[in-house]
Amino acid sequence: MLLINQRPEHNQPLVPADAEALGLAGADRAEHYLRARDDHAETPLYALPALANGLGIAALHVKDEGQRLGLGSFKALGGAYAVMRLVLEEAGKRFGREVDICEINDPKLRAIAAQMTFCCATDGNHGRSVAQGAGLVGARSVIYVHAGVSAERVAAIARFGAEIVQVEGGYDQAVREVARVGAERGWKIVSNTSWRGYERIPGLVMQGYTVIVREALRHMAEPPTHVFLQAGVGGFAAALAGYMAILLGEGRPKAVVEPRRSACVYASVEAGRPVTIAPQLSTVMAMLECAEPSLIAWRVLARVGDVFMTVDEDDAVAVMNRLARPLDNDPAIVSGESGGAGLAGLIRAAGDKGMRAALGLDATSRVLVINSEGATDAGRYTELVGAVPRELELQIA
Repeated sequence: MLLINQRPEHNQPLVPADAEALGLAGADRAEHYLRARDDHAETPLYALPALANGLGIAALHVKDEGQRLGLGSFKALGGAYAVMRLVLEEAGKRFGREVDICEINDPKLRAIAAQMTFCCATDGNHGRSVAQGAGLVGARSVIYVHAGVSAERVAAIARFGAEIVQVEGGYDQAVREVARVGAERGWKIVSNTSWRGYERIPGLVMQGYTVIVREALRHMAEPPTHVFLQAGVGGFAAALAGYMAILLGEGRPKAVVEPRRSACVYASVEAGRPVTIAPQLSTVMAMLECAEPSLIAWRVLARVGDVFMTVDEDDAVAVMNRLARPLDNDPAIVSGESGGAGLAGLIRAAGDKGMRAALGLDATSRVLVINSEGATDAGRYTELVGAVPRELELQIA
């Protein structure tokens, strides 16, 4: 359930390429790109004092990425950002100069974008982001979805004009098919996971995610002592943990959370190397259902991930319901099946004396969690949560 990182490289500096991707300059650039978008708005940071009191901690903040860029997920920041970066870089090669995001609607630039095809594999949210980014610049997108992606999530991707390709098997099989076809056809692969020889673009995707913690820290009186981060392939957790390690140094918060049924990062830490876990029962936390960690994410988390833990199916569903029907005057929040996994980890840890001690959770702790997605599959959300307060209904529609 709880694993302390004892790897030799733990607490060592990030390798230069990762430090560059997740450092302050890269985060500045990601925010610069984001602010150029017409639909840009910071997502809310909510304080939940009643829940914090019940958990025996000083403060609890929830950064709500369910309201990000109309896509309902933190992944809106990664894929679309990488697509725009790649288009501007290609234009820069053609023009012989650096091209800024403010030129994104230049007809000459859009003519270049129209000749480019972007592809990726997805559980749902990353594909929407890549498709949206391609649409913003006038490029083509081809999104590979596996059998476990719901019809509602597939339809949401297609609404951005993407071509959809169905793949047998799970997410990891879809990743391999994208790598094969993308290389054959000369498409730009915009993956949120990395493998040997393919790291820069996933690094750009992760760079986009650093915006989340930058926004959160601007609105917190003090940095958090703990952050509970969801991990699928690990890119999200590594991006936020890596950025905070660079910014806060030894004062960085901890830990990383995964579904018990799909804990490839946990298994990798346990084994001391990246491992692919055997297929298991599907998890309700579908956006975190991955059998193989991203190499970049593994490299970062091996250095800055202090504690790793898993949560169960019932934990995730309970958090969805708890956020929809909060205590006292805490705000109500729409959290999708994977969105509340970090909070589920906190609740599980806070209720266990041994885990509290191992994590240093006490009455002075300030905890940040990220609601990584809202109701990106409205039907599934309603099935698990049922009727919700009136103020949440518009977020689910």
